[in-house]
Amino acid sequence: MSSWLRGPQKKKQPPPTTLVITHNSGFFSCCSVRLDKIIQYFNKNRTLPLIVDSSAQFEWYKPPRSHKASIVDTYFTTDSSGISFRGPVSYEQWYQLTDYKKLNFTAIQPFITKYFTPSQQIQEIVSNLETKYSLDYSNLCVLFYRGNDKATETELSPYSEYIEKATRLQEENPSIHFLLQSDETEFLELFSKEFPNSFYFKDEIRHIKKSNTTVDKVFKEDNYEFSKYFLAITLCMAKCKYIVCGSGNCSIWIALYRGNTEGMYQHLHDRWI
Repeated sequence: MSSWLRGPQKKKQPPPTTLVITHNSGFFSCCSVRLDKIIQYFNKNRTLPLIVDSSAQFEWYKPPRSHKASIVDTYFTTDSSGISFRGPVSYEQWYQLTDYKKLNFTAIQPFITKYFTPSQQIQEIVSNLETKYSLDYSNLCVLFYRGNDKATETELSPYSEYIEKATRLQEENPSIHFLLQSDETEFLELFSKEFPNSFYFKDEIRHIKKSNTTVDKVFKEDNYEFSKYFLAITLCMAKCKYIVCGSGNCSIWIALYRGNTEGMYQHLHDRWI
């Protein structure tokens, strides 16, 4: 059929140049959704958005009485390089509760580099932590337990399973030291006693007695400063020789910043994988 018989053809609309993301919740939940939306846009349009507007995100962490629209640049820089489309990239926010060994780190890594490279301020905090606590990543195992309200999203490992895993790692590596990271006071107290060769960041983390809430809601006034600490601590955890963790947004970002799951023991669906 001739084109004039079909009538005027609708032109395909170009994709919007600005991607607006408004999801709010915990810090790494915001990060996971931000990454998800960017990759969705990339898969659909085969190009990156000109602008990623996350000014409405991270609301829990904006300083009180601050008039700054966005605080994303507090945490991250944006790399100016592009990403070539070579096929759809597989990543969605709910992957936090899947086996991280199945992540395509090679495909995802360019997005981490471009949108989630830590800012100079965060890198300085990392450096200060490394000096203050004499971190030797080559001989360090982090025991990361995200508890409290996380129990409403997924089944948490009992402390005893962490003790068994840590004991086995210690038997295989007699000189190993343990970095304890948790939002549950009971975890920090118990593991400090069980493993004398352990320590935690006493001045840089917040923790509460086991409860169905989160430190971000209990200590709202401190969220801005401690969110910077927690991002820096996550980067430190990603560098450890061994990582023992549960499943969730915090844990998947340890893996994403690590770029692989080597030496990583993830607890998922009532077992270590």
